[in-house]
Amino acid sequence: MTHPLPGFPPPQIRRLVIKIGSALLVDPAGQVREDWLRTLVADIAARKAAGQQIIIVSSGAIALGARRLNLPKGGRGSLEDAQAAAATGQIALSQCWASLLHAQGITAAQMLVTLDDLEHRRRYLNASATLDRLMALDVVPVVNENDSVATAEIRFGDNDRLAARIGQAARADAVVLLSDVDGLYSANPHVDANAMFIERIETIDARIMAMADGGSASGMGSGGMTSKIEAAKIATGAGTHLAIISGKIDAPLSHWEQGGRGSIFLAAPVRRARKGWLAGRLTVRGRITVDAGAERALSKGNSLLPAGVAQVDGVFARGDVVDILAPDGRVIARGLSEYDSTDAAKIAGRRSEDIAALLGTMPRSVLVHRDHMALV
Repeated sequence: MTHPLPGFPPPQIRRLVIKIGSALLVDPAGQVREDWLRTLVADIAARKAAGQQIIIVSSGAIALGARRLNLPKGGRGSLEDAQAAAATGQIALSQCWASLLHAQGITAAQMLVTLDDLEHRRRYLNASATLDRLMALDVVPVVNENDSVATAEIRFGDNDRLAARIGQAARADAVVLLSDVDGLYSANPHVDANAMFIERIETIDARIMAMADGGSASGMGSGGMTSKIEAAKIATGAGTHLAIISGKIDAPLSHWEQGGRGSIFLAAPVRRARKGWLAGRLTVRGRITVDAGAERALSKGNSLLPAGVAQVDGVFARGDVVDILAPDGRVIARGLSEYDSTDAAKIAGRRSEDIAALLGTMPRSVLVHRDHMALV
């Protein structure tokens, strides 16, 4: 994929995911900022007219519902409050999107997903097929996390990473995160006047991660720059560009395309679809730490053999997703385990020919096969 132009214009970017956070959609009084949102919808209509397919990932349900239910702390005081606020606010949010898009001659569709929907392969493929069909019908999907049923343990927690996973499922060319800042800075620009703006990021390394600030300035949302960089890791690993631009101005997409600032994280070479899904998963069942020799072997595309395993942590079954860690604790790969955790611990550090004696059988010679593994 060639380096993208600022603005992610059509026809260079065929399919685009746009994420809008709570603080941009909802004012402090708990009302939708319709005047601003109308300018964004006009941007979307112009891009659709130029042939670009658009998917919207919209926050705001909890913030809207909290106001209607008079819940404290913006509806985030407890899981129960958040679920009730989401159930109430989602109706208002979807009605608003449908009305404004309809005024531009665009049909909207609502998709509510949970983390499980995108972490389980079959449900992920179902979501992908639904998105494809909606866009083939010239519909704009409006996606949000289904917070009314999500739990503290099984949820995205922020729509930045949801947008990246939706971009992956939809095979989007790019994702845009509308933010309260106009991109990535070397430090938080709200508190450090000397923070330097970073326009293009080719590799998300420790230096880039150190620039993140996890706070949500508005108090309405759940993400900060940390969640946006995590989203960028998911998107770029799936071959999708990701940009952070300011949403605090009218017509933010037009403003960016006409010279406004934004930070672009450049897509990595495209993985095979299954490996991209593995690398982008947010939940794992266990961890397998390997020795230096195994780390080198994995970097060359080899399977993980039991002999290279130093430690097994967690409780997992055969077929569950596990992280593979280097000796220094870095996650270097993610894959599907060929053994459950009990048997994996028994054969850790042992040669493949010893497995039969240890387990009484030898169904598989590798712990994680290279075809079911993605380097991260």
